[in-house]
Amino acid sequence: MRNKRTSYVAQAGMIAAVYAAATLITMFLLQGLAWGPVQFRISEAVTVLAVLTPAAVPGLTIGCIIANLVSLAINGTGALGLLDVVFGSLATCVGALWCWKFRSRPKIALLGPVLANALIVPAYLPILLQGLGFYTIPFTDVSLDGAYLPMYLFGVLATGIGQALVIYVLGLPLLTALKRFGVVDKPQPKSV
Repeated sequence: MRNKRTSYVAQAGMIAAVYAAATLITMFLLQGLAWGPVQFRISEAVTVLAVLTPAAVPGLTIGCIIANLVSLAINGTGALGLLDVVFGSLATCVGALWCWKFRSRPKIALLGPVLANALIVPAYLPILLQGLGFYTIPFTDVSLDGAYLPMYLFGVLATGIGQALVIYVLGLPLLTALKRFGVVDKPQPKSV
């Protein structure tokens, strides 16, 4: 029993480290693509691990908390950045829980992180962005100052598309490769 618990904690810790490191690498190499209204957080591809092990649920959540705390410190978003730490990590946790629940149907399971991020992140992002002085839709001159609903709807669309691309273009092949190469232990038949 103790060995199982140790293995679970070790898996969760490794997954947290991979998620946080991949997010921070994305932040440094791809600049704003890991945060903001148009996101391609490459690290979200590893949310597929929640299809393989329940340890991925706390691992991904803790990894997201770490990445968002580091982002808060680096970007200097102050108290507004705590919205991302709390609610962004909540979205990751909800998505990972969905993945584990629907693990027998991987394509449905992977909808969890897409839907959770598409619905939760845009709910607080307009508040965070306006607090930081961003009032237009990125790459356009369309002003959303004081227009919460249009900004939320834009966020649902933009975050959802970015998340779906990362999950299905990077994550699904990763999941397939992990299963193919036997990273997941197949359940052994119970001896009578």
